[in-house]
Parts: sequence; structure tokens; C-alpha cells
Amino acid sequence: MSDNEEQSKKEIISPIKAIKAKCLDCCCGDRNEVKGCPVKDCPLWAFRLGKNPYRARTLTDEQRKAAAERLINARKKRETKGDDGETK
Repeated sequence: MSDNEEQSKKEIISPIKAIKAKCLDCCCGDRNEVKGCPVKDCPLWAFRLGKNPYRARTLTDEQRKAAAERLINARKKRETKGDDGETK
């Protein structure tokens, strides 16, 4: 089996999940060790629990409503297009 075939059979995972897997590997598969990892100068430390700490944010009610409207409009726009990308 060639390298290309092996890679195509591997599961594609997100970068955050890959970091979490690497941290588990570094801690010999012990989740408690990952959680209590003392190596805070490791570049992966902030991401070790499988979450992006820089992504968390709280939205105001206005921002939440605006985001909901954008989502509704995007869904409507997608519904009006056919499979070939042309407007129905």
C-alpha cells in the first residue's frame, strides 16, 4: 500500500483535536496528566484540553440578533440556488 493510500484512509481531524491527541500521547494517554500538565511554556499548553482559548467570546444581545439575521439570510440565499449554482 502506498503512502498516499494510507493517508487517504486516515481520519481527517481538526487542528485542535490533533493537539489534544498529541498532549495525550505526551502524557502516556492519561487524561488527568493532560489536565494537570505543569509544562506551561509548551506552545500547545493552552490548547491541551481540546478547546481554543482565543475563540471564546461573549456576544451582546445586539450582536447575537445580527448574527442570527445573517444566518437566516444566508440560508434563504442558499435555498434560492439550485444544484448547479443558478438561481431558481
